Amino acid sequence: MSEHIAPTRTPAFEARLKKRYAAEKRFRSLGLAAIVFSVAVLVYLLGTMTLNGIGGFQRAEVEVQIDFTQAGLSADPATLESPQAIQSLQSQGLPEVVQYFAQESLGEAGARGLGAQAWRDVAQAIIDDPSIVRGQETFWLPASADLASGYAGEGSQELQTLAAELDAAGKIDKNFDAGFFSRADATNPQQVGIWGALKGSMLTMVVTLLLAFPIGVLAALYLEEYAPKNRWTDLIELSINNLAAVPSIIFGLLGLAVFLTLFPNLRSAPVIGGMTLALMTMPVIVIAGRNAIKAVPPSIRDGALAVGASPVQVVFHHVLPLALPGILTGTIIGMARALGETAPLLMIGMRAFVASPPDGFTSPATVLPMQIFLWSDEIDRGFVERTSAAIIVLLLFLLLMNGLAIYLRNKFEKKW
Repeated sequence: MSEHIAPTRTPAFEARLKKRYAAEKRFRSLGLAAIVFSVAVLVYLLGTMTLNGIGGFQRAEVEVQIDFTQAGLSADPATLESPQAIQSLQSQGLPEVVQYFAQESLGEAGARGLGAQAWRDVAQAIIDDPSIVRGQETFWLPASADLASGYAGEGSQELQTLAAELDAAGKIDKNFDAGFFSRADATNPQQVGIWGALKGSMLTMVVTLLLAFPIGVLAALYLEEYAPKNRWTDLIELSINNLAAVPSIIFGLLGLAVFLTLFPNLRSAPVIGGMTLALMTMPVIVIAGRNAIKAVPPSIRDGALAVGASPVQVVFHHVLPLALPGILTGTIIGMARALGETAPLLMIGMRAFVASPPDGFTSPATVLPMQIFLWSDEIDRGFVERTSAAIIVLLLFLLLMNGLAIYLRNKFEKKW
């Protein structure tokens, strides 16, 4: 019976072992430091955006009490239910009524700090509840951009003094602005909203998905399951891989040269933006789809063919369902990338000032990243806060899309 003899641990061996352990410890420390640094940067970014964005979800408002019994306004239900209800109230002198009672509540100087379109909030309140014209009502109405700046400690000394006096009297405050989610772009930071840009983003993403997803998946299926392996398919694969790495502005130039030449009247429309972004997203979907299809074991195909399935049935009944989680994950990640793009859309004119939400795929529109870009170019502090708030909404939208990708992957994932 042989006896196990332990190796002799020479000084050189001990030195090498100690050096190896030290290297492993340094590697673990560097990895931990990288993670801590990444988390710290992410927390700083999100914290900065949140602190700046909180003010963007609010606006400066002044308190105005209106006695409608003295206004003589007509609240005919038939008129208030028509699309011209606001115009009808305007013709009855509602803006003048609001201005008069603003002077009564805030004084002449304070009334000048009322937003020029504040009467529209009163008009909408009357449309929602016509009974208020039979009594008195207190409204918190948007202040002008100048008074809002004075309330924030900026602007002229006169405005800061006026804001301080109104604040001491409890007549001005910053309140949550629910209309920020329902209005479109405006020249006044007190009146801007993101719904127009958000709706434009949604319409653009619908066009992108309807074009890029079926074409990309079918192209991936053909290249992986049907295409012969020769130099032509090698050239196609190389071209797809190169297209996935092409700068996004090149696709904008392509959209400008092709789509706007074919459809010159649809400049800045979601359908043109969607087609342009579909060109950019399609290579990503093809690559993700091919990788997902490759991951399906050959035994699945062989088993299906053995029981009499046709090649088409093998692909659509067996291979595609198993590859679907990977395809959907790649598609949603590609769509999330397209959602944050601005360079291609700059080239096709989607940086226009659009004061109303788009009615459809062919209406003039902008998208949320472009809206953020336009607001960030303004010098008014109110726009700075609105920009941060819009960034938070965009980040939440992107998180939802990535969360959807994880959910779909887990839901459709199959084990074999």
